[in-house]
Amino acid sequence: MLMATSSAIAEKSAQPNVLIILADDLGFSDLGCYGSEISTPNLDALAKDGLRFSQFYNTARCWPSRGTLLTGYYAQTIRRDTVPGVPSGGRGVRPTWAKLLPQRLQGLGYRCYHTGKWHVDGKALANGFDHSYMIQDQGRFFGPRVHFEDDVPQPPVEPDTGFYATRIIADHAVSFLKEHAAKHADQPFFHYLAFTCPHFPLHALPEDIAKYQDVYQKGWDAVREARWHKMKAEGLPSDELLPMEQGIGPPYAFPEAIAALGAGEVNLPLPWKELNEVQQKFQAQKMAIHAAMVDRMDQEIGRVLAQIREMGAMDNTLILFMSDNGASAEMMIRDDGHDPTAAPGSAASYLCIGPGWSGACNTPLRRHKTWVHEGGISTPLVVHWPAKVEPAMRGGWRNGPAHLIDIVPTILSVAEGQDAGQWWDPGAPPAPGRSLLPAFQSVDALPREELWWCHEENRALRQGEWKIVASGKNAPWELYRIASDRSEGHDLAKEYPDRVRAMGARWQAVMDENTRIASIDVPALEKGKGKGKGRNAAKEE
Repeated sequence: MLMATSSAIAEKSAQPNVLIILADDLGFSDLGCYGSEISTPNLDALAKDGLRFSQFYNTARCWPSRGTLLTGYYAQTIRRDTVPGVPSGGRGVRPTWAKLLPQRLQGLGYRCYHTGKWHVDGKALANGFDHSYMIQDQGRFFGPRVHFEDDVPQPPVEPDTGFYATRIIADHAVSFLKEHAAKHADQPFFHYLAFTCPHFPLHALPEDIAKYQDVYQKGWDAVREARWHKMKAEGLPSDELLPMEQGIGPPYAFPEAIAALGAGEVNLPLPWKELNEVQQKFQAQKMAIHAAMVDRMDQEIGRVLAQIREMGAMDNTLILFMSDNGASAEMMIRDDGHDPTAAPGSAASYLCIGPGWSGACNTPLRRHKTWVHEGGISTPLVVHWPAKVEPAMRGGWRNGPAHLIDIVPTILSVAEGQDAGQWWDPGAPPAPGRSLLPAFQSVDALPREELWWCHEENRALRQGEWKIVASGKNAPWELYRIASDRSEGHDLAKEYPDRVRAMGARWQAVMDENTRIASIDVPALEKGKGKGKGRNAAKEE
């Protein structure tokens, strides 16, 4: 009976299905197909039979990235990242015209499903999803207290009951797909699968940790170099591997947490050989847990893909894998706290990889989550769609710049079978993205005039091969030629002052326009509340 239903899905659904898989705090080089030593065979297989993007960008942070991904607008435009003087940021409310993608897809005949992290204003079903399993408790992989099914609160999960968030998220995804095959075979599906890993705390299953127990004793310097050589062998353009910035630690200071984590903790990416034996052992253990979290995510993705294959839908399903930001240098303790006597990676522990391993995860890019240097804003994009990616193109790289703002127009073009054109609502501001569909057929289809970033007063603008970037409100602009200096090691600001001034003025013009739009029709309920998230943003992920 299931096979008959599966055949019906493949035959009746002329429109392709769409699966977005979103990781949380995954670094640029954390997948095997992007240079990692971590086992990710399912994602590697998608890349081998699909495409990989080498310059795919996000917003540097979780909630603005999710708002951008699901609306097609820069997060400041829709009040989902901080706009000075406007209630905005992590608690900002979108304008009514900033609909989420499933609201648009439902009108095109799609059934829409969500599993995992949310971190968008509003609830899932009210924003176009037909089913949702939502975890809003990032700090407890083994026993979340806040989670919802179809927007209905569920009882807190007791620890030591076999619950592990990555596995349970996949369970719900498979369940929704099975129901779709049984009851809605005549409709295409859109599934938004948002894992909570490998975001801190470092919580992983013991059997997964065991696979990496001895892998990271060589240290982050050696891991960075090995990843760099592997990514070059994979065909990923990589100009040079610069040393990590040893004076750059976590973006927020939590000295009491560092002290509580014990003698093995360090909050700077010092050369590995300068760490003592206790520190090296502790740091290697942390990265083993991070690797286990990525490995388990790939295993669970494999189960979801197996279900799609069983439905006979793999050839006509567009799969997009990405991350919300780069790997994180944050170091803190919250939620249930940290028991130093507990097994690392268990529910009673609370560890973060810190800047040393974050730098390795972002190889060869500079800095980390929250910064808008390349390490904070560039992560993998793997595309798989056998019906449209020609065999001769499969396994290749796309080296032009793309961004989360491009995902909505891409999917709407897929759903409509043609360029979505002006897809935004009448009266809404024009959206800044463009469809990536041409890039599925040609290596030369990603010319780009401009991309813009702002997060926590970290600022950047890219025009063609040029990028200006600054860390903090009063920091001077740096200038890089990204085409030949992806690692941002050679600041050309003094050589090209006129270019810096012109690009800086353009950055400000985009900020001013975003502020103007964000200031319109601010919900009355929000007026007078906080100004959004600034440097205290670490308190809520």
